[in-house]
Amino acid sequence: MSQYTVDVMIPTYKPGQEFAELLPRLLKQTYPIRSIRVVNTGKKFWNPAWEQLSDKIMMEHIQPSEFDHGGTRRAMAESSDADLLLFMTQDAMPYDNACVEHLVEKFSLPHVKAAYARQLPRDDCRTLERFTRGFNYPDESDIKDAGDLPKLGVKTFFCSNVCAMYDRRTYEELGGFVESTLFNEDMIYAGHLVQAGYAIAYAADAKVVHSHNYGCLAQLHRNFDLGVSQAQHPEIFDAYPSESEGIRMVKKSASYVCKIHKPWLLVTLFFQSGFKYVGYFLGKRYKSLPDSVIRWCTSNKTWWEYHGKIRKKRNRR
Repeated sequence: MSQYTVDVMIPTYKPGQEFAELLPRLLKQTYPIRSIRVVNTGKKFWNPAWEQLSDKIMMEHIQPSEFDHGGTRRAMAESSDADLLLFMTQDAMPYDNACVEHLVEKFSLPHVKAAYARQLPRDDCRTLERFTRGFNYPDESDIKDAGDLPKLGVKTFFCSNVCAMYDRRTYEELGGFVESTLFNEDMIYAGHLVQAGYAIAYAADAKVVHSHNYGCLAQLHRNFDLGVSQAQHPEIFDAYPSESEGIRMVKKSASYVCKIHKPWLLVTLFFQSGFKYVGYFLGKRYKSLPDSVIRWCTSNKTWWEYHGKIRKKRNRR
């Protein structure tokens, strides 16, 4: 395996115990990491002792108004000249010391220009979310490219910045993450990557522990933001809508809870799926919604205030 240089990029917000555990785990990886670059939103939640763990840790504070899912990560990427850029979230915990190594291995294939890790559920993960982890992150690795679009549809573009690695030169060649987006910067870039003729690797042997027990309203907010991001990038998502993949997951989930003899979870599945769909449906049509509805539906009101340029332009007309 060629020796690539790797920089890790982690945007943080109110980092706590999980982040405190993440840093030592990254420093113990079998594949050497050149630097860990952190951009933290909200200085008062930062523990200066974290910077003393290693001289590889580099950090910068920004204000909440400056954070953008695409723009912040884009700025982080521009600060690096490493061969490979590993983006992570503050709550993604490497399962073992070989996570980075297994991601790097995927770049031995010349057409692979992005790779993302498998996400394992936490111990407290609820049954339906545990199944969703397995649905989206199976135990077999895969390589996806444009040839998979007829079979996989939008899932061809699936890539998660919870733990994803990118070839920097190709990233720059394609323009990188979009400068401003409410959500979904990873899939937007992955879509451009596939359209340019490159491939995305799913590395099932590169594992991080990461899951959430979101309630119905939280699911609505997240899926509203997802719908907005897809509506803003029709060049990626118009030809491959997400609805069919969502229906497939609901059917698989229903079959699973019956198989494990927990049919009462069908009620939970019904409500969660309904809230997800309503959020996604409204997000896709956000341009027709009043500002008050958008503010209620979104999970990131600050973004709309400082970065929602499309909304601002519409309001001036």
